Amino acid sequence: MIVLSLVFLATAYGSAFAHPSVRRDVSVTLPLEGGLNLARLASIVESDQARAVALMQRPHVGGQKRRSPSTSVDATNTAVYFTVQVGIGEPASQYTLLLDTGSGNTWVGANSSNPYHSTSTSHNTGKSSVNYGSGSFSGTEYTDKLDLGNGLVINDQSIGAANKTSGFEGDFDGILGIGPTDLTTGTLSDSDQSTVPTVVDGLKSQGKIREEILGMFYPPYAEQTSGSVTFGGVDDSHYTGPLSYVPITKTEPAGYYFGVNQTISYGDVEITSGAVSGIVDSGTSLILLASDHFKAYAEATGATQDSNTKMLSLPKDQFRNIKPLNFHIGDKTWTLNANAQIWPRSLNTALGGDDDHVYFVVGNLGERSGSGFDFINGYMFMQRFYTVFDSSNSRVGFATTKYTNSEAN
Repeated sequence: MIVLSLVFLATAYGSAFAHPSVRRDVSVTLPLEGGLNLARLASIVESDQARAVALMQRPHVGGQKRRSPSTSVDATNTAVYFTVQVGIGEPASQYTLLLDTGSGNTWVGANSSNPYHSTSTSHNTGKSSVNYGSGSFSGTEYTDKLDLGNGLVINDQSIGAANKTSGFEGDFDGILGIGPTDLTTGTLSDSDQSTVPTVVDGLKSQGKIREEILGMFYPPYAEQTSGSVTFGGVDDSHYTGPLSYVPITKTEPAGYYFGVNQTISYGDVEITSGAVSGIVDSGTSLILLASDHFKAYAEATGATQDSNTKMLSLPKDQFRNIKPLNFHIGDKTWTLNANAQIWPRSLNTALGGDDDHVYFVVGNLGERSGSGFDFINGYMFMQRFYTVFDSSNSRVGFATTKYTNSEAN
């Protein structure tokens, strides 16, 4: 099992810190960089919605040709970001890549100042490649040596060398795709049905991990503590109580991602009239609901949309009226308390708001329910629950953490 540690920072700049190794049969601790890009917070809603459109309309997803997504708006939400430093080639060039559960491809060269460099271990496959999800990429596929650090090396890993990007901004060089392998279907020009081995595939096939499992722990921002991403298993020091698993939904298109079925209630009010399908996604900051479900949530809370932040908002003296928001997934209920439903108060002004209001982290997906992609449980959901993406067994798991019911905000 490979453990990657992540530090969530309170600044716009971020820096990497190693997290103590968790005792496992095999463990390697690598630094990840995480933080807030304060300059991007003002567009957090629009960026999340653009990403949702890109994921819903992704061409070729699951082998089906779909409409190309609009890339006129940045589809990568770098307001909240988690990155890993990766060495590629021999000698290695260093790249800062965003972790993305919504893509299976790994891309470099999005930052034109740090393009892909061909070295002695590079092999041009002669195939062009495309990617949608975290922005749009097009370029050439190489296989190359990919070094995650501390001797954790994957040989002949598929790398997309970008020569054109759209909807991808920030001081990042590309993405490290850690989503399901099927998301790579049709990303090469030779065949719409071909798939590309992901980084997780490479780790398993080369004996670095036993199963294709990712365990993610993201602490709430206000707790100012470190989190971790575990490749190959879970880290039981980060969750309390048992893990509860549900199968990946068979509903399309959510089932092509780490999709689940859930019903939602706010206090005693039903937000969804029954089970709906959507995805759990580390690359989305907020919790997005289909427009009719979002409207039901707004009416239940009494919140109205703020013109500056585009978020639902209430005067802070009405905060005491916020009721629990419940996600019923499988036979378990995962509940967000009042503080878990609002944006960190200390960042209200950075968001474009003010200190006299609270701002909700539940946003509008932009389309009505019934599409087979009716919600995204993003970072603001995952920061309250340990989350397991288990591709080997086609399931997603959740567990409570010591921060699930935290009142810090």
